[in-house]
Amino acid sequence: MKKIVAIQGVKGAFHQEAAIEYFGSGIEILECMTFRGLVDSVETRKANFGIMAIENSLVGSILPNYALIRDSSLRITGEIYLRIVQNLIASFGETIDSINEVRSHPMALAQCTIFFKNYPSIKLVEGVDTALSAKQIAEFNLKGVATVASKNAALEYGLEIIEPSIESNKENYTRFLILEKKSSTQASDTSNKASITFTAKHQPGSLLNILQPFADYGINLTMLQSLPIVGKRWEYIFHADLVFTALPQFYQAFKIARKHTSTLDILGIYRSQDLPDDYNNQDIPSHKTLIVN
Repeated sequence: MKKIVAIQGVKGAFHQEAAIEYFGSGIEILECMTFRGLVDSVETRKANFGIMAIENSLVGSILPNYALIRDSSLRITGEIYLRIVQNLIASFGETIDSINEVRSHPMALAQCTIFFKNYPSIKLVEGVDTALSAKQIAEFNLKGVATVASKNAALEYGLEIIEPSIESNKENYTRFLILEKKSSTQASDTSNKASITFTAKHQPGSLLNILQPFADYGINLTMLQSLPIVGKRWEYIFHADLVFTALPQFYQAFKIARKHTSTLDILGIYRSQDLPDDYNNQDIPSHKTLIVN
């Protein structure tokens, strides 16, 4: 029986590419128009897994997604980093000079700001998904309209790449989280990473006191993100990723850290993915030699 994987967006989206990269091609994709819909699909077991973008190396974190995960019954059970190559895509016969409007997801547009500075007459319109914009251009035969999307989106909807690899920096990676509905956090023998969420007490040194036990046990803090708590002015909740070499040491540090928090929860314990070989390597091959995007 095929695994059903919920993604945000439609076929041709980077979420689909990440899902295939992680699970393999023998999966069924469940398209969701919103991240909230993605979470709901996994919570109601319409999908076995969800795959959700959480941060990008150029434009930062997708902050609302932290809250979606925290407030759900889902657990993080894996991660994958995907190199993002953004292309300007339109109907066959279009050129950059014939384009007067570009529609795409706001994060995709934000990743290509340097390119669009050279074309100030082009109107940028935010949409819900890169691949959906490509699908609409094809379905409605839109003229003078392009999208920023993957090579897969162009292939999926019979469109042409008129300007390849237009991202502002070739070190463009998105981290995706694998989500499952689980009643409790379950670690495996290969687990070496944990995602936690906590609130700190309002007193001097509280954040240091929370993080110090992890440092004492040789645990590496790889991400720390704060978000405002809705309804509580100037109060914040923190999300952190921690990489460890021994699970018992993580649990011991977690136990000590809990004494210094108002709340402390584990969102997932899983195996970290090694960064791609070309991550932080300036000599990155052209889009023609990359895995299909």
